[in-house]
Amino acid sequence: MLQKKYRWLLAFIIALLLFTVFSYFKYQKNVNTAVDPKDDTKISFTIKKGESVDKIGTNLMVSNLINSDSSFSTYVSWNGFDKKILAGRFFLKKNMTTKEIVVAITDAKNAEFLITIQEGLTIRDIDQKLVDLELIKAGEFMQAVKDFNGWQYYPFLDQKTLSQLNLPLEGYLYPDTYFLDPSTFKPHKLIYLALDNFENKTAELLPQLKKHSVHQIVTMASIIEDEVYGTENRKIVSGILWKRLESSWPLGADATLLYGKNNHIITAEDLNTDSPYNTRKNQGLPPGPISSPSISSIEAAMFPKDSPYWFYLTDKEGNVIYASSNEEHNQNRAKYL
Repeated sequence: MLQKKYRWLLAFIIALLLFTVFSYFKYQKNVNTAVDPKDDTKISFTIKKGESVDKIGTNLMVSNLINSDSSFSTYVSWNGFDKKILAGRFFLKKNMTTKEIVVAITDAKNAEFLITIQEGLTIRDIDQKLVDLELIKAGEFMQAVKDFNGWQYYPFLDQKTLSQLNLPLEGYLYPDTYFLDPSTFKPHKLIYLALDNFENKTAELLPQLKKHSVHQIVTMASIIEDEVYGTENRKIVSGILWKRLESSWPLGADATLLYGKNNHIITAEDLNTDSPYNTRKNQGLPPGPISSPSISSIEAAMFPKDSPYWFYLTDKEGNVIYASSNEEHNQNRAKYL
């Protein structure tokens, strides 16, 4: 009986050894063999900031760039590459082995960094994103905006008006994802990329302007962007804000009060300030945009929707509540805020 037990144990050990040897050789083959040694076509592959090694391996498998995602993860972990993988865009090939791919995605020379300018971000926010990517020192992007001298290339920019602003191009750096070469990056390159994008995205829209200037539309769009969400809400709020302006009412948009602040808290001092961005106190639009608006907000600013409403608020769930009178608005404030 004991002898039989030892035979089973020996068989198990041998099977385990065979499995280990087989797995090891399979692993070696996976990391040292390309998916297609003859295919040198460049494939764009993006790694997002914060993505796990397992997620990157899965994406490489989906792109048919590696033989095994588990072998990729094992190789990265065993060789200490897990903390060295860079976020960005890489051009990889099917004739590269897993080892060669790992070398490529851990070398900054091969990476195109990506920056996403979300709708509603300011130039100050973009500056911080570039600092986080270690592409610039704090303030360098803002300084490049102040030093901008390419006005002649962009007829939609009102140089006379914008030059009077602290950050002249606020609102015109189109929100999108941009790929940047860290080895040659200069702040002005992103400025021109974003302005080119703005021009392309608005090429069919801006010629339809009749009543307002581009600067007025972009300024209003930036306020709408920061005030409410959703296409329909933006059109209705646009109608309300333009109606207030035409009736010599203050806009009363909290978003303008928050421009330039480091937090999203409006104080009694903010409400009483004589800042031109205090649209609770002063009539008219603020001097310029307060963020980068989406195409949806630009369209809303250009094509407002008529409604019986004069007031609106956003509740804690993000729903927009409208009112036709100040009394009704106060009731909504008491109920929803």
